[in-house]
Amino acid sequence: SVPGDALYESTQIKLRRKLHPFILRRKKTDVAKDLPPKIIKVSWCNISDDQKKVYEQVLEASRNEIRSRVQNEGYDKSRMVILTALLRLRQICCHLDLLGDKNPLPDAEAPSAKLEQFFEMFDEATSQGHRILVFSQFVKMLKILRNELDRRSIRYCYLDGSSKDRIESVHKFNTDSGIPVFLISLKAGGTGLNLTGADTVIHFDPWWNPAVEDQATDRAHRIGQKRTVLSLKMITENTIEEKVLDMQRRKRAIIGATVESDEQTMSKLTWDDVKELFDL
Repeated sequence: SVPGDALYESTQIKLRRKLHPFILRRKKTDVAKDLPPKIIKVSWCNISDDQKKVYEQVLEASRNEIRSRVQNEGYDKSRMVILTALLRLRQICCHLDLLGDKNPLPDAEAPSAKLEQFFEMFDEATSQGHRILVFSQFVKMLKILRNELDRRSIRYCYLDGSSKDRIESVHKFNTDSGIPVFLISLKAGGTGLNLTGADTVIHFDPWWNPAVEDQATDRAHRIGQKRTVLSLKMITENTIEEKVLDMQRRKRAIIGATVESDEQTMSKLTWDDVKELFDL
């Protein structure tokens, strides 16, 4: 009998061989041998007491609603409720203000431990001459970061889906080394931009599909980059973000063996995935 790991390996190899004639894959590591290294690290974050209070309330309410919906209407008809609950939990990990009018603590003293940690990392990196790309899937989070940069009189470039001046912003950032940071929404700027002026990438929040994050990191890690690129994923411990990271790691193996940018694979959460995410 073949041990589990070996069986898994041989299945992956067979799958690759079957797919090989149909998939033309240009991995950058195959194409550009002279690229500097890319280092990917997790930066673990705490949650503030205010965030924890709201998080636990929302998690408990979500569990009850999901259980009852799935029981009464079945899993497929409950997907919207599940996705909304996941969104709320992920927003709480970033900043309580992302909840908008659903925020039970609008006057919280500590609405975001992650924001504080971000600026500690930011100060350290920029003091050493590093320049930073910051990605978030939440435009509202980017605006909170932008307001804080304004308050600190720090120059920046900014890009979200409504930005009209993409090319100008990219050119400005790449040519003006006095701008230490570029705030970018994952959907608007995760592909197609060349931002080799930066050597540090911070993912403020994790996205389901690691291939989307990789593409975003590769705005800096591409031909023309002369320095080692450091990519940091900010993950709030013991929350939905840590579970997303675990799921990424597991699914990356499957996606990596077939087609790395298959977003659908990641968005089709199974009932087992959901039970794991919510500890049901």
